[in-house]
Amino acid sequence: MTVKLAVLFYSTYGTNHRMAEIAAEAGREAGAEVRLLRIAETAPESVIAGQEAWKAQVERAGQIPAATPADMEWANAYLFSAPTRFGQAPSQVRAFIDTLGGLWSQGKLADKAASAMTSAQNAHGGQEATILGLYTTFLHWGAVIVAPGYTDPAIYRTGGNPYGYSHTQGAEFDEAARASISHQAARLVAMAGRLSA
Repeated sequence: MTVKLAVLFYSTYGTNHRMAEIAAEAGREAGAEVRLLRIAETAPESVIAGQEAWKAQVERAGQIPAATPADMEWANAYLFSAPTRFGQAPSQVRAFIDTLGGLWSQGKLADKAASAMTSAQNAHGGQEATILGLYTTFLHWGAVIVAPGYTDPAIYRTGGNPYGYSHTQGAEFDEAARASISHQAARLVAMAGRLSA
């Protein structure tokens, strides 16, 4: 069975958008059918308009389809990429998750492989807490968490986060960063394939 990977991202300034693009490319290279999906913006337009970088990102991501519950039903693997907000996923991500109650109650999110990535302004800004918070939600779904662990040297070269890739905002997406994201996405695809066999 083909792995159907939904790479879902929310990005205020573009960091998680780029992470999701790298992951989507790696997912395709690993043999998955991939949907790159943005999580819809919920902040008031007046607030967004007051920050040029935020406004530019909304415009940049505007051509990417917004994630829907139908995408979640379609996929048999999920990779979420979202920034850290005080050690949690941002409200936009939580709002999307809140639309999934119908699928959850029917068991349509269960037994699917799931993983997460994040970013923050500094290296100790709550990234692990954000990923673990998303994993708590995935556990409620009955999804199977696929963390990168220490399964590839790329993990060590980017700080050694076994829960999921985390990026410091403003840092370059160098070869090590791309390798770590790509490994996590490829591992997710491989494990989803095993679950679907």
